[in-house]
Amino acid sequence: MKRDLLDILRCPMCGGNLELDATKEDGDEVVEGSLRCTSCSETYAIEDTIPNMLPPSLRD
Repeated sequence: MKRDLLDILRCPMCGGNLELDATKEDGDEVVEGSLRCTSCSETYAIEDTIPNMLPPSLRD
């Protein structure tokens, strides 16, 4: 995921802003980490540069 996407991504549950916690990066690309909503505290994983923005009930 490119860091620039953080400016446009919003929580699919409540529309809140997302906070990035990157655990692995490659240049300006986030390879692994998570996005946490600052409003409802829902967390979305980033794996292999792809953020999983599905609501919790639709994951896995």
